[in-house]
Amino acid sequence: MTIERTDPPLAADEADMLVAYLDYHRDTLRMKVDGLTADQLRRTHPPSTLTLGGLLKHVALNEAHWFGFVLHGRPLGQPWDSADWDADPDWELRSARDDSPEELRRLMDDAVAQARRDIDDALRLGGLGQPAVTPSRREGGQFTLRWIMLHMLEEYARHNGHADLIRESIDGATGE
Repeated sequence: MTIERTDPPLAADEADMLVAYLDYHRDTLRMKVDGLTADQLRRTHPPSTLTLGGLLKHVALNEAHWFGFVLHGRPLGQPWDSADWDADPDWELRSARDDSPEELRRLMDDAVAQARRDIDDALRLGGLGQPAVTPSRREGGQFTLRWIMLHMLEEYARHNGHADLIRESIDGATGE
């Protein structure tokens, strides 16, 4: 399967621009893992233990956490709710080696599809300034949809850089 990625528009309102950039970065990660086998998704780039499969599962968790739980107050759902986070705070990164490529891609795709619905709902309710249901741990702070979207852009941009290095170490593939 070849992943098609659309460049964000040069001119749009703030909400459309943020959504377009977030989709661009989501598709960038999908491109980085496209065509890889289960063994390749489990490979690391020493000394790091990070894997491309772990990144897929990590971003799926982040999508569910920030757009579902934090923004709308919804439980994370499975597989997140049954994970023993106290025993392994990085469970999603480590357990990904036990998941098939199809399952990892499905986890991300399902989480992104739900996050898109969550974003649309928040935009309808209050725009980018829509406050999150779950309060920030910062005293007196409250997240907004805008803050969450910017945070997720930072997450994807950073992890796409990790993905570049890991993918190149697997098969030499480079690119955007």
